[in-house]
Amino acid sequence: MLSTLPPVQPAAARRLTEADAIDIWIARWLRIRRKDLIARYGCDPRRLYEIWEGIRFPASRQKALALFAAQHPGLAERIDFGLHRRIPRSPVAEGQLELFELLGPSERK
Repeated sequence: MLSTLPPVQPAAARRLTEADAIDIWIARWLRIRRKDLIARYGCDPRRLYEIWEGIRFPASRQKALALFAAQHPGLAERIDFGLHRRIPRSPVAEGQLELFELLGPSERK
């Protein structure tokens, strides 16, 4: 059974710390909803993704791994510990349409 985060009053202008980043990593692995994390820390969703992509507090992931293994030894082998991957909204411009740009005006029909 997954635990939920204890209620905390969100701080409006508080910056995230490395301790927060460790907790955010553990919450991700426990599948706590992003909406609940935003409410708990009172931050913009982009700050969570900066942590999950390793942009902010890059060392926090390794610390969170060690803490997670100590706190949840039975779950460690069933969790995907990978970084967040961005999925582009627009399609990549590679493919057959690119061939038309390579052809000169006289070769187009």
